Amino acid sequence: MQDDDDAAREFEALRGRLVAVAYGLLGSVDEAEDAVQESWLRLCRVDRSRIDDLTGWLIVTVARIARDALRSARHRREEYVGPWLPEPLVGAGEALIGAADPADRVTLDEALSAALMVVLESLSPAERTAFVLHEVFGMPFAEVGRVVGRGPAACRQLAARARRRVEAGAPRFAVSPAERRRVAAAFADACGSGNVRALLDVLDGDVVLRSDGGGVVRAARNPVHGADRVARYLAGVVRRGGIRTMVPATVNGEPGLLWLLDGTLDSVVTITVANRRVTAIDIVRNPGKLARVRRQIAPRPGSHDREEHTCRT
Repeated sequence: MQDDDDAAREFEALRGRLVAVAYGLLGSVDEAEDAVQESWLRLCRVDRSRIDDLTGWLIVTVARIARDALRSARHRREEYVGPWLPEPLVGAGEALIGAADPADRVTLDEALSAALMVVLESLSPAERTAFVLHEVFGMPFAEVGRVVGRGPAACRQLAARARRRVEAGAPRFAVSPAERRRVAAAFADACGSGNVRALLDVLDGDVVLRSDGGGVVRAARNPVHGADRVARYLAGVVRRGGIRTMVPATVNGEPGLLWLLDGTLDSVVTITVANRRVTAIDIVRNPGKLARVRRQIAPRPGSHDREEHTCRT
């Protein structure tokens, strides 16, 4: 019985990290939590006297479950209406992994940004698994091989190929958190005004906008490319009516925005910044991906001190 209690305590202590691993592979908190729960059920069915390293066993097991789920999820996402974007994490590491070790929260905040999660969607399941496990969570290739079913050398090649593709799709210049916050605030002001000229002042010429409505709510069915088209698209959104408010928030560890319509969460917006301009805008509107955020931001007594950018139309 003591063994059961010890296993339960270790599992709970590790739960946040397990969810983070699964989220890195799946881009969905609900699916990640399902994978973690399944790993616990499997642990209950095995002879724990044969497990030398329970932490390692749990991480490998949840990664295998998530990898298998990713394979089936990719087929569903091929039929998805419009661009598929990962579920946003408002509050980043703290929201996802709760009171776990602060070092884990830093790892999640730095490594699973919205921009990176979008790039990871372009990788094969094996590449994504190797990259997330080795590059993000530091697992040795021998352990990665236990998840993907390949030898260490093959896993090293998978991770290297994934790294090249990630670097090609990621911003090429490091941007300080202060600079990202400044650009995010300028972007919010420009969106609030609905002024095309103001938007053009903060958008990179090659900016791309992706909007995920999942076929449930109105959204662009294809990515919008170029500063002029993106500016006019955003200005058109503002003109649709209602009181639109943009509230600064931390999304996947980076400055982002909550877009409220008549006081209700309408979208979560993340931006990628380079050279003091917005180079990518990702807007999640699918209600299924916003349910968790809506619970997080439910009004609390005395919460009147947040900065807002409002447009009445």
